[in-house]
Amino acid sequence: MCSGIPYYSGMSDSTGIGVGIIGLGFMGRTHLQAFNACPGCRVVAVSDRNPDCLDGSTGGGGNFETGAQEAVFDPATVACFLDAHELIAHPDVQLVSVTTPTPTHKALAVAVMEAGKHLLLEKPVDLDPVVIDELAAIASEQGVLAMPAHCMRFWPAWAWMKARLDEGTYGRALRASFHRTGAAPGWNQAFYFDDAQSGGAIVDLHIHDVDFIVHAFGAPQAVFSSGSRRHVRTDYTFEGTELEVSAEGGWLDDDSPFSMKCTIECEMGTMDFDLSRSPELQVQQDGTLTDHPEASEGGTGYDGEVAAIVNAIQSAAASPPVRLADAALVARVLVAEIDSLTRGEKVVLR
Repeated sequence: MCSGIPYYSGMSDSTGIGVGIIGLGFMGRTHLQAFNACPGCRVVAVSDRNPDCLDGSTGGGGNFETGAQEAVFDPATVACFLDAHELIAHPDVQLVSVTTPTPTHKALAVAVMEAGKHLLLEKPVDLDPVVIDELAAIASEQGVLAMPAHCMRFWPAWAWMKARLDEGTYGRALRASFHRTGAAPGWNQAFYFDDAQSGGAIVDLHIHDVDFIVHAFGAPQAVFSSGSRRHVRTDYTFEGTELEVSAEGGWLDDDSPFSMKCTIECEMGTMDFDLSRSPELQVQQDGTLTDHPEASEGGTGYDGEVAAIVNAIQSAAASPPVRLADAALVARVLVAEIDSLTRGEKVVLR
């Protein structure tokens, strides 16, 4: 194993928060790239069970470009561990990013928090919302910030749309639709294709839109889902409103391009996002289509979520901008969707 003076990259602050990253697969390297570019922090340690991941070189990509290909570190100056618990115990680590497969999250999260370290935990936090509630209780007991990595809340154009909804810029929301599909994962298929471990595409991929729906419109009263865990379409019912919301998400053929779209129709205008378009965000209002390239400025949602947890720690915030309670609510919506798939009928959230 290697250790020594921490490696600094981009604008990272050598006097900032010490970060450790557990898991250096596609998402771990994505987090590494984001932390490398974030002011106020420094990556001081990394861990992976595969020693080949600890040489500091780039790795393969995922379903779309996140910066993971450029995520590098110097193993001569960053502490490297095969054992995640050694990283957690490292005295210079104050914040731990856990990007390992979902079944490992609970034990690692508990170890991080009981060591008094702050936590950024990849989605899904757990397939069982009760487990997420338990983790939230531990975070409160230990007095640490524990934030689920729900990146769409920080995706610049999506944060822009959420701000317009909050401000009522285009009036009340009437209808919203979400679409997120891509090739089935070509990596770690033993995990992703085992529903008991990953939850399937409905949890691994569709979760992003479910989280944004909850973030933007609140918890639905009921859901009706059709399809399968690999490719689902869900309609959401919001009690006391006429708001119509639907979302489709899933894995397609191996060579399918990644697609991420969102349309939110309001009383006085329609916001439309398409990742494949330039500009990504357009607004239709009074018969006029207006481009909003400024909405997409500011990097990715991964950059945003990393900056958010770092800023929360620096400011001694009482809670992170996304709470484990938020993740538990999203998990309950997903459980209801899976129940609806099984039963073939609308399911009321419990």
